[in-house]
Amino acid sequence: MSDFASPPAGWPRPPACIPHARLDEPPHGARVTVAGLVLVRQRPGTANGVIFITLEDETGICNVIVWRKLYERYRRAVIAGRCLRVTGRLQRESGVLHVVAEVIEDIGWMLDDLLRHEPLRSGDGP
Repeated sequence: MSDFASPPAGWPRPPACIPHARLDEPPHGARVTVAGLVLVRQRPGTANGVIFITLEDETGICNVIVWRKLYERYRRAVIAGRCLRVTGRLQRESGVLHVVAEVIEDIGWMLDDLLRHEPLRSGDGP
């Protein structure tokens, strides 16, 4: 039997992204999707190939754990992504929240799209 509780009825399920400020609401083990700008990538030598990514959205930060096998599958997104959408299981340990990644998507193209559609402000442009 899994130690992960089933998420409560009505809880938003992936691919709907949950704001980082609300990550304290779902139960341990709930499957969630988060998205944000990549602030930090860490691959400590003592972590046996595990990568830690810190994402930021407009409400706060989220810590993501990427196991070695998953890293091999999503290597390009993990290494080069400026903005990521991550689906995984919520883990609570010693008061710290992490999302253990299952799927990682590079959504950096959305940043470029925002710039293309940003209206010119007075004084900008030719």
